[in-house]
Amino acid sequence: MLLRLRRSGIVEEYPSLSGQAVQLLDEHGGSVHHQVKPGSTMSAILSSVRTGRAAPLGPEGVLSGFVKHVVEGPVVVTPLGLDGDQQADLTVHGGPEKAVYGYAGSHYALWRAEQPRHTARMIEGAMGENLTIAGLDEGGICVGDVHAIGTSLLQVCQPRQPCFKMALRFEDNRLPKAFVKSGRSGWYYRVLRPGTLAPGDAVTLQDRPHPDFAFTRLIEIIYHGRVGHAELARMAAMDGLASRWRDHARAMLQSGPG
Repeated sequence: MLLRLRRSGIVEEYPSLSGQAVQLLDEHGGSVHHQVKPGSTMSAILSSVRTGRAAPLGPEGVLSGFVKHVVEGPVVVTPLGLDGDQQADLTVHGGPEKAVYGYAGSHYALWRAEQPRHTARMIEGAMGENLTIAGLDEGGICVGDVHAIGTSLLQVCQPRQPCFKMALRFEDNRLPKAFVKSGRSGWYYRVLRPGTLAPGDAVTLQDRPHPDFAFTRLIEIIYHGRVGHAELARMAAMDGLASRWRDHARAMLQSGPG
């Protein structure tokens, strides 16, 4: 079976290993997830907060909200995202399950090492995130994790899939594929409780409804399509997961192998 994914203009096909058993947690992910308990700050801090308005991007002036700007003080978090933030193409960006985009600050050193031509640009905010977080990355997250940041409550529900606007931002058509290959996807939050947040706020794990489903595994499934029947069944019923991926899992289960 081929799992066909459309990524805002990027369409790729990956072989699906339906019917084969796939371990849910890798060794690193398992060790991290069992050490962190709800109520722990995970030593994670909100390093910076950014919002942006839709503006022309690239030589053809494509409207995009990719470029974000630092916000120094407290920011209001609404069910659709941070106050003052905007997306251009609402068919693929924004909405309740892409309300706030978080990214690990530690990734930027890796990007500078791997992409020397982009060294000057690979700083906090370069990936268009709203929240740059220090002390937390994809390996320390499970699907559906609930993070308390400031007075808001946010739930991790899906990874980011890069679109052509990333290539426009960096003037490099290779970067979206490098992003996928790296697995450094960042994560989209849905907003469970509106509130306010600000740079320097602790990121506290409030709840972990799916401790045996690593976020890194979800990235692998979405980016590379290798998924077994048991995992599809779990995804189809996983309330913490974004609805589009629950629906996709149900569709694959109904279609069966072949």
